[in-house]
Amino acid sequence: MKTISAGLASHIAGEVTTLSTCWKVTRRDSEVLGFTDHDRDLAIEGITYAAATGFTPSAVANTANLSVDNLEVEGMLAAGSVTEADILAGKYDFAEIEIFMVNHADLSQGILRLRRGWLGEVSLSGGQFIAELRGLTQLLSQSVGEIYAPSCRAALGDTRCKVNLAAHTVTGSVTAVADRQRFTDSTRTEASGLFTSGVLTFTSGTNAGLRMEVKEYTHRSGSGGTMTLALPMPYAIAVSDTYSLVKGCDKTLTTCKQRFDNVVNFRGEPHVPGLDRMLETAGTRER
Repeated sequence: MKTISAGLASHIAGEVTTLSTCWKVTRRDSEVLGFTDHDRDLAIEGITYAAATGFTPSAVANTANLSVDNLEVEGMLAAGSVTEADILAGKYDFAEIEIFMVNHADLSQGILRLRRGWLGEVSLSGGQFIAELRGLTQLLSQSVGEIYAPSCRAALGDTRCKVNLAAHTVTGSVTAVADRQRFTDSTRTEASGLFTSGVLTFTSGTNAGLRMEVKEYTHRSGSGGTMTLALPMPYAIAVSDTYSLVKGCDKTLTTCKQRFDNVVNFRGEPHVPGLDRMLETAGTRER
C-alpha cells in the first residue's frame, strides 16, 4: 500500500496536475545520480534530479501476484551523466533504482513512491541507453542452494576453492593493439589456452583498475601471446599498458587436477550419471 501526503493526494485528484517522474540511481560504488522527466532540474531531499533530454520511462504497472515487474527507461548518453564508458565498465551493474512522482510546482507535498528494484540489462544503441528495471520480486525467482553438476561451482581463488591466486598470476605489458578487445604481448611464452577463461586486470593506462575475462589466449612462436577479451574494454588499449593475468579455469576436474593440483577442493560431481546415462537402454549401453 502506498502512502502519500494529503496535499499530494488532493493534487493528483484534481483536474489539472503538475506531476513529474524522478529516478534515483545508487551504484554499487555509492555514487548517487538523479534524473527527472521535468524540463528543469529538481532538488529533492538533498539530491539534484537532472532534467534529462530524451529521458523516457515506460508505464509503471502494479500486479497483485508475485510475478516480476519489469519496466524500461530510455535516455541519451551524455558527458557528466550516464556515459557509454561507465556502462561498459560495469558501473551500473545491479545498481539500485527508486522511482517516484512529485508535484514539481510544490515539492513540499512530498513524493509518491512508484517502484524500487535493481537495474537488469542495459543496452546501447545510437547514442542512447535502454535500461531495464527489475522489481523486488526478482529475488524470489533466484535459486536458493545448489544443485549437483559435473563442473565446479566455486570461483577460482574463493574461500571454497582455496587456490592461491598469487601463485597463478603473471604480469606483462601490451606490445601491439588490434582494437579494444584484442592485443598482443610479445614477451608471453606460455602455451595457447593457459589463460583462456582467466581474468585480466589492467594496472596502468586509461583502463587501470578495470578487469575482463579472457575469451581466448593463443601463443605463436616468435610472436608472443595474443589476448582476445570477452568484451571490448570501455577505453582504448594502448601500447605499454601494463596488466596482471590469472590462469584460466574451465571448472573441469581435469583442469583442476593438472593445472592447479586442487582436486581436494573441487566443487562438482563429474562422476554422477547424467540424463543421457539414465535414458540409455540395454542395447545402447557400453559393455
